[in-house]
Amino acid sequence: MVSTSPRPRRRGFTMIELLAVVLIIGVLATIAAVKLNTSKRHAYISAMKADLRNLASSAESRFAMDGSYANVAVPQGSAGVSLSMVLGVTEWSATATHVNAPGMTCTLSVGGAADLTGRNEPVCQ
Repeated sequence: MVSTSPRPRRRGFTMIELLAVVLIIGVLATIAAVKLNTSKRHAYISAMKADLRNLASSAESRFAMDGSYANVAVPQGSAGVSLSMVLGVTEWSATATHVNAPGMTCTLSVGGAADLTGRNEPVCQ
C-alpha cells in the first residue's frame, strides 16, 4: 500500500547553510579588523606629525626672539607620543615615536644640511 500523504517538511537550517553564514561573518569581521588597525595606525601617525608641527612652531618662535635654536625646550607630546630633539644654533632636527606604532618614526629637520627639500614637513617611515 502506497501512502498518499505528503512527506513531513523539515524545519530549520542545514549544517552547510549555518557553516556558510558563519564563514561569511568571519570574513567580514576580518576585513573590519584590518580596516580598524589601518585607521588606528593613521591616527597615530597624524598625532606624531601634529606634535612635530607644534614643536616646529615653538622652535621658530624661539628663533625669532633669540636668533638661535639653542634654548628651545622640547614640549610634551600628546598621549603616547615621545619627542626628541637635536639642537644647533641655526638648525634642529626632531623625532617622534608612538607607543602603539612600533617601528614607525616621524622626523622633521630645519636648517643645515638636513633641510635640503625646504618643505619643512614631517616625514614618516
